[in-house]
Amino acid sequence: MSGLLEGKRILITGVITDSSIAFHAAKVAQEQGAEVVLTGFGRMSLVERIATRLPKPAPVLELDVTSSEHLDSLADRVREHVDGLDGVLHSIGFAPASCLGGDFLAAPWEDVSTALEVSAYSLKSLATATLPLMGEGGSIVGMDFDARVAWPSYDWMGVAKAALESTSRYLARELGPKGVRVNLVSAGPVRTMAAKSIPGFADLEAGWGDRAPLGWDVNDPEPVAKSICAVLSDWLPKTTGSMIMVDGGVHALGV
Repeated sequence: MSGLLEGKRILITGVITDSSIAFHAAKVAQEQGAEVVLTGFGRMSLVERIATRLPKPAPVLELDVTSSEHLDSLADRVREHVDGLDGVLHSIGFAPASCLGGDFLAAPWEDVSTALEVSAYSLKSLATATLPLMGEGGSIVGMDFDARVAWPSYDWMGVAKAALESTSRYLARELGPKGVRVNLVSAGPVRTMAAKSIPGFADLEAGWGDRAPLGWDVNDPEPVAKSICAVLSDWLPKTTGSMIMVDGGVHALGV
């Protein structure tokens, strides 16, 4: 029996460690038959080492989503490994320390603008950089954390996620005629290295499993990874501009 992503070529950004949601998405994608290319930023030797823990070897490209040089050369660098793309996972977010932790009013615009560029505008940057590789259409998936409410300590990253949500809808409008779907997977809290760096994350995750109708394990990223791969697959052919909630059901409750 062929896998859900058999023969698909998938670009996955945002792998930092083997606890990263992006790492588990890459693992499930390979298990489902996909050929995976990874991107990393900063500690490239670490990303390359983590890539060896996947079921199959995966090439790693450096990508700074604020660098026009990196973005302009991305399609050619991807082509050195695969002849096109069927899917892209945007799992990129960053906010300077002043933007997180509970002092919302104190963050200067210089820091807020960085958070918005890296965490939201980069979805558009990545989409346009990879569009030449998606000749027959494809699926772009972004990682979200439900920005319809104000979370404790999440502050300007929450604003950036709201911008990401809006960006995904406009991209869905623009890219739909080209056959490209754009959706977000809004995950419940998962204990990744990135999450641990958020002040107050422990308070955010506390009790999530008790509130979730389906339960929730902050140490298990696989349900999120499987959902990402479902959205990357051909099985949601007319779904775009949507936010798929993968949080155990907490979003549906008034708690």
